[in-house]
Formats: sequence, C-alpha cells, structure tokens
Amino acid sequence: MSFEEKIAWVMGALAVAAYAVYLAIVLALSGSIPLTEVPYAAPLLWTVGGSIVASIVLHTIIRAFSAQEAGIRDQRDKEIYRFGESVGQSFLVIGGVAALVMAMAEADHFWIANAICLAFFLSAILGSAAQIVAYRRGFQPW
Repeated sequence: MSFEEKIAWVMGALAVAAYAVYLAIVLALSGSIPLTEVPYAAPLLWTVGGSIVASIVLHTIIRAFSAQEAGIRDQRDKEIYRFGESVGQSFLVIGGVAALVMAMAEADHFWIANAICLAFFLSAILGSAAQIVAYRRGFQPW
C-alpha cells in the first residue's frame, strides 16, 4: 500500500470517527430538550480542532513508519489526489448551498451550522473514499 493510500485510509477513518463523536456528544446533550437548543458550538469546535490535531499526529506517525515512501508521488498519485479532492469539494459546495438556502429560509442556527459541519465531514469522507477506490480498482483519467 502506497504512502498516499495510507493517508487516504487514515483521513477517511478519522473523519468518520470525528463526526460520530460530535453526533454522540450533541445527542447526549440533547436529553429532553429540543435539538435546536443544544449548546452545539463548543462540541463542534472541539471536535473539528481535535480532528485537525489528530490528523497532524497521524500524518507524522505514518510518515515516520513510511519514511522511504513519504514524499514520493508519481503522476498517478497526483491525479488520484486531485480526483479525490474534486469529489470532496463538490460536497462542500452542496453544503454551502444548503446552508445558504437554510439561511434565506431563516432556519435555526443549529441546522445551518450542522449542515456546514456535515458538508466538511462528508467532503473528507467521500474524497478519501474516492481516492481509495481509485487506488484499489484503478484510475482512468478522463
């Protein structure tokens, strides 16, 4: 497994885990109150911050154990990375449009913030999944 594929696996798994932690915290805080009244800002910021720190730490660990492969990217790796980023970015756009529509409809801040948060995590998850599929099943640039 190449260094870039390892990174894709770790980033995808990290995004799934971080969003699951965020959902668990918010749902645990909700208890008997409506979701829109849950204090979501602190868990959201801590989860995003924690996932950024975990990403840096995991990148460093993988780079340390794959020192010979780290930094070596051929044309295929670059194209697969670009492909994964394109897939991921599309979900950021979808999330941004959804948040814009929610804001125009005067939805609660909770739903707008969570739509954007979900878009970021889906972007990471699906971008990583696209890269993994491209590594495993082959990649044919268009």
